[in-house]
Amino acid sequence: MTQVVGIISLAEWLETPPGRYLLAWEQAQLDRSVADVFGFHALQLGLPELDALRDNRMPHRWLATDQPPHRGGDTVESPPGGEVPDEETRRGYSRAQVVLQCDFDALPFDSQSLDLIVLPHALELARDPHLALREVERVLMPEGKAVILGFNPRSLWGVRQRCGQLWRQMGFKPRAGLFLPSGGDFIGYRRMRDWLRLLSFEVEAARFGCYAPPLRSERWLQRFDWAERVGERWWPVFGAVYLVVAVKRVRGMRLVGLARQQRQAAKAARAVVSHRQSRE
Repeated sequence: MTQVVGIISLAEWLETPPGRYLLAWEQAQLDRSVADVFGFHALQLGLPELDALRDNRMPHRWLATDQPPHRGGDTVESPPGGEVPDEETRRGYSRAQVVLQCDFDALPFDSQSLDLIVLPHALELARDPHLALREVERVLMPEGKAVILGFNPRSLWGVRQRCGQLWRQMGFKPRAGLFLPSGGDFIGYRRMRDWLRLLSFEVEAARFGCYAPPLRSERWLQRFDWAERVGERWWPVFGAVYLVVAVKRVRGMRLVGLARQQRQAAKAARAVVSHRQSRE
């Protein structure tokens, strides 16, 4: 089997056996995480190879990419402020998403306008991950959710990647090269939790996965299927990838069901005036 010497982008790496192995785990976890998130507006930032919102039932869904969107297939090109296609038109698209091109650190959405944002490796590849995360906090509604996927630097895959980077810095040219994509800065799980805490997010759930060693052969990856069960039980925080579900909390705010409808009904109701007759 031919060794991959220099992997440049994440898209290229996802076509390799370990990339497909990673996509399978991430797709299963995303389906599980977004299925019961309710609201009206959902956004996926980057990585069109994943259909992160396919099990979500929100009527308005966007896929944001830093590449020019194209017509055809299962995508629709439309600005975020434009009219969303009607239900009959959306049935012709399997994913029913609107694709738009934008910068992840300058999202074209109003503040507090989205209910769910999925970031599959978006922060790792962003120009400024801090600013991109602040944009996520800005456009999310109170109690809205952010689902973040990232590589774990403390895993076997992360150690293999650092060794390859050190070999390159020392002037060596190893035959295997880097195992993971060379672009981006991997953000550790604890570091990600600290960033979320500073922006008033509360981590609701976290999961790790992909415990197989950094192998390039699909045959050998299949032989390590048992590593998923063992790793999840005995060394869960050392998975190659992690998923974090965070909720945006706003201090001093408490959501009460149907509060807006009751307030509007009270304003619309006519005042009752009682007339008291005076005794003469």
